[in-house]
Amino acid sequence: MAGSQSFRKRENEKKKQAKRVDKQKRKEERQATGPSSMDNMIAWVDENGNLTSIPPEERDGKRIEIKLEDIDVSTPRQEYVEVEPLKGLVEYFNSEKGYGFIKDLQNNEKYFFHISGAPQDIAEGKQVTFELERGIRGINATRIVITK
Repeated sequence: MAGSQSFRKRENEKKKQAKRVDKQKRKEERQATGPSSMDNMIAWVDENGNLTSIPPEERDGKRIEIKLEDIDVSTPRQEYVEVEPLKGLVEYFNSEKGYGFIKDLQNNEKYFFHISGAPQDIAEGKQVTFELERGIRGINATRIVITK
C-alpha cells in the first residue's frame, strides 16, 4: 500500500514527462536551424519616426548633419502674471460653523470660503475682494478682504 500512487498523481507525472519531452524537441529544433543573427533582431527608426529594417547607411535619402550647438533643450520661462482679485458679495455666512459663500459680481458664481481665509469681521451682505484656489472638494475663495 505504501508504494501505490493515486490515479491523479500518475496523470500529473505523465503530463510533466510530456512537457519535458516537448521542451527537449523544441530545443533540438532551435539548435538544428542554427544560431539566429543579431541583424535579424535590430530595427531602426527612419526620419519620420517609423520603424524600419533598413539601416540608415543604406537608405536613399540624404543624411542631414546636425550640430550639437544648434539643438536647444530648455523650457520657456513662465512669466509671472499678477491676478486681479475678484469682487463679490458675501451671500451666506455661518459664524458658528465657520464657513460661508461668496457670490461673484461678474458671473454670479458662488464660491465656498472658510473662516480661516477670511477676516474676523466678515458678515452677510458685505462686499469683498477674493482670489480663487482649488481645494479638496472644488474651487474655494481665499485671501478675502472686505471693501468699503
